[in-house]
Amino acid sequence: MPTDRITAETLKGWPKGKPLLALTAYDYPLGRILDEAGVDLIHVGDSLGMVVLGMPDTTGVTMADMIRATEAVVRGRKRAMISADLPAGSYDTAEACVKNSNALLAAGADAVKPEGGEESRSQWEALGKAGIPWIGHLGMLPQKVREEGGYKRKGKTPEEVAKLIREAKEMQRSGACAIVLELVDAEASKEITEALQVPTIGIGAGKGTTGQIRVTHDLLGLTPWFKPGFVKQDLGFAGKIAAMVKGFRRSGSAGLG
Repeated sequence: MPTDRITAETLKGWPKGKPLLALTAYDYPLGRILDEAGVDLIHVGDSLGMVVLGMPDTTGVTMADMIRATEAVVRGRKRAMISADLPAGSYDTAEACVKNSNALLAAGADAVKPEGGEESRSQWEALGKAGIPWIGHLGMLPQKVREEGGYKRKGKTPEEVAKLIREAKEMQRSGACAIVLELVDAEASKEITEALQVPTIGIGAGKGTTGQIRVTHDLLGLTPWFKPGFVKQDLGFAGKIAAMVKGFRRSGSAGLG
């Protein structure tokens, strides 16, 4: 293992004020590119269901999908920490949560990420007792998108903020090495971050979190049919690929020779 490898313990003790950069990957080339570029945390997200497999949301992603993607990303990693989502339906009980988390660790992940606060307490407490590194996820829960009727911002009322802070502190006590805050009000995210010792990782949660995570495909512009509001600019790769194909067409595919 390289001496500068980022581990779950490294993440858990991330210095206050030090930026933390996290991006997603689902295959070997992208995992290797991100690792060599210096990304701190590569997350194998169940967002692969939408950006790779063409699903309408993340709820159809399976453990087999996550294991294969994790194995691929791990092959390209030298320095970055790798976390992996527990997909919907894989952690309905504490026992299933531990079993499937161990499968992701066997695939090479350094930590797993279940979604949910108090409703998932038995699951993340079981992870802590089993000594499995894990990352919490509060705020908007993509795996609950159908139940909630869309992607809705959280932490907009004092009651919601108090609940999020309480859940975050309980996660920290149970061993979480970081907590993702998704679509949480910016001021609430800042309050939660200040109340914790472990880092927070925001997505659509303002600038007050320890670090940020983005779906790399969104930043590359590979999914122009779906653009999250918090991605202000992308690299336009979809247009570049289309232009390349049109160029090959005009040249009679000579450029492929």
